Amino acid sequence: MTIDDTERGIRLRAGDAELTVRPDQGARISSLTVAGLELLRQGERYGSFVMAPWCGRTRQGRFRDGGTDHQLPVNAGAHAIHGTVRGRPWRTVRADERSVALVCELTDPWPYAGMVSQLVELAEDGSGVTLTLGVETADNSFPAQVGWHPWFLRQLTPGGREVEIDFTPAWQEERGDDHLPTGHRVAPKPGPWDDCFGMPDGVDVTLSWPDQLELTVGSRAEWVVVYDELPEAVCVEPQSGPPNGLNSHPRLVTRLEPLEVSTRWDWRLA
Repeated sequence: MTIDDTERGIRLRAGDAELTVRPDQGARISSLTVAGLELLRQGERYGSFVMAPWCGRTRQGRFRDGGTDHQLPVNAGAHAIHGTVRGRPWRTVRADERSVALVCELTDPWPYAGMVSQLVELAEDGSGVTLTLGVETADNSFPAQVGWHPWFLRQLTPGGREVEIDFTPAWQEERGDDHLPTGHRVAPKPGPWDDCFGMPDGVDVTLSWPDQLELTVGSRAEWVVVYDELPEAVCVEPQSGPPNGLNSHPRLVTRLEPLEVSTRWDWRLA
């Protein structure tokens, strides 16, 4: 484990894999290389960031908890997107050569006191990484979601073949003109996608860069958003509920029942 004073990154290494986490940038995984191949997009939209305490868009930034209505700041057209912690500094709780644990307090504009945690663990042989997110309340119960938004490169090397996405969802959430689920489930349609899919047996998506590398995104979570409309990158986003889930599929976080979700990325060279 190396702490880089310039980038303020925590660098983990195992086998031929190297991963950098940025506590100052929302506990974002800023880089993941395998045998020298960078898997995550760099630049303006880069790495893999944490979505919490909600994922995707919340319609008009509004959600209801019991008898109380809440208004979140809108930052994606008319909606509030991707939670409150992705750009905030996180505190490093512990770190070693292959793992790091980080936490971030939930504060304004989120209306409830609590904490988000992320544990990043490289496999001992460098064949994968496990990411675990948790949400705890410090007082009152509240609805919440968590998920990850990785920007995987479409091509790993200049001139390399483009990534192929393989998965078999049970359904696709019908998407309205406002990019939010309408509440109807439809048969999965061919891409390109900016869509949410249901996988009740758990997320299982394979990304293949022919002749280079194969990566599987797995999770016991039942929802995944796939976004592949940009020329540079594709996103496979395991999450604990669909977009606008604070309203449509609220998961209550209590003192006795925190929210915890993990995803595992496994890879192998071709």
